[in-house]
Amino acid sequence: MSATLESNMAEVSKLKLEGRAYIDGAYVEAKSGQTFSCISPCTGQSVAEIASCDEHDVDAAVRAARRSFEAGVWSGLAPRDRKKVLVKLAELIRQHNDELAMLETLDMGKPLNDSRNVDMPAVANCFAWFGEVIDKLYDEMAPVGPANIAMINREPVGVVGAVVPWNFPLLMAAWKLAPALAAGNSVVLKPAEQSPLTALRLAELAAEAGLPKGVLNVVPGLGEKAGKAIGLHPDIDCVGFTGSTEVGKLFMQYSGQSNLKRVWLECGGKSPVIVLGDCHDLDAAARSAAFGIFFNQGEVCNAGSRLLLHKSIKEPFLEKLQGWAKKLQPGDPFDPKCRMGAIVDKNQMNRVLGYIEKGQEQGAKLIQGGQQVRKESGGYFVEPTIFDGVRNDMIIAQEEIFGPVLSVLTFDEVDEAVKIANDTHYGLAAAVWTKDINLAHKTSRALRAGVVWVNCFDEGDMSTPFGGYKQSGSGRDKSIHALDKYVDLKMTWVKLY
Repeated sequence: MSATLESNMAEVSKLKLEGRAYIDGAYVEAKSGQTFSCISPCTGQSVAEIASCDEHDVDAAVRAARRSFEAGVWSGLAPRDRKKVLVKLAELIRQHNDELAMLETLDMGKPLNDSRNVDMPAVANCFAWFGEVIDKLYDEMAPVGPANIAMINREPVGVVGAVVPWNFPLLMAAWKLAPALAAGNSVVLKPAEQSPLTALRLAELAAEAGLPKGVLNVVPGLGEKAGKAIGLHPDIDCVGFTGSTEVGKLFMQYSGQSNLKRVWLECGGKSPVIVLGDCHDLDAAARSAAFGIFFNQGEVCNAGSRLLLHKSIKEPFLEKLQGWAKKLQPGDPFDPKCRMGAIVDKNQMNRVLGYIEKGQEQGAKLIQGGQQVRKESGGYFVEPTIFDGVRNDMIIAQEEIFGPVLSVLTFDEVDEAVKIANDTHYGLAAAVWTKDINLAHKTSRALRAGVVWVNCFDEGDMSTPFGGYKQSGSGRDKSIHALDKYVDLKMTWVKLY
């Protein structure tokens, strides 16, 4: 039987919502006894009370992680044994796909179809991929001549702090946890306060898969308390962070104020999508541009929020783009027909609406959307919004909005498009549409971005790295390169007699 809104809501009513922290193999209340409400953006109503962890809870989690690391219950396992656990965890995630998807949608408002068919399969694939990688990585021997042996070994850094955002709650956690655990580290994870439910459930599944206690600890809480405590803790060796550039800078400061822990940042973006006049398929490009900004309500770090159109194709392209925007209207996220869900919370909705006001104040032409909708639901929904006549010095073209708001700019020559595209503090992703393969390569090389798509947008694979230039951060998630963040290189020199 096909799912319906009613059948989905019946399943949601059966969900077990765990709100306690997970420390040293057990669910525990925050030491202060304090909690905060988990508000569903679908309705604006509280669905659970969550442990509000602070520096005392973080310290307990770090001590548990350090004990497990030093004891070698995970760090000392043979690679094939760690592999078995992560592969089993991936299988458990697949078995609990619907449960996790419903928790994710309840928590952050994305369409259930996306949670079920995009996010959770990607989470399982991430753990399986890194599990399979573990016993296929070799250490090195340096070419130092016959009188000496120089060995280069990868060793886990120790205790990793992972701080992740609310837009893809479990997937972003997986991008940190899977390589950190594969390398043999113990981890303290802080999910975003807006979306802690799936991370807390994952901890239980990881234990069921065989992960020893203390190796994965989950401390929900506010960023200014639990997040800051992770950044400042003197016994955390490394932090992997995904979130805003503003908060990323704070973690760099926390490192300098504490133990100079390494900090890896995946921060904001203002990704340009460049459509050249020779684009071979305007229909495909328009559809890609629409989903590039409206997928996940625009709450995507690499969202294609700046559309750069060659003047010769502007009018037909905008007509096609607006057609897609009309199809992607917000609906009840638990409705199987829903194509676009709710903004994660009231503050973020007001932030998005504030940027829409600023765009109009600065003279950009609002040609689509721009309003809050579905007010009767109590939730936080904003229409797909398109601005034309945008200059790149406008606020809506420079600052990350993190919502379904697209700025359209025009150009005459490709060099002008590249200049506009690069004129930002960010450098996470970019795209170019052209049938000229030579021009595609030249433009890709000229774009200052960590990821460039040609004739597509937001394509990828777990085998390919993801991360940015400039104030979009440092280090890479996904691929074997992600492991570099969570290992130390040790050189051992042996003189032969």
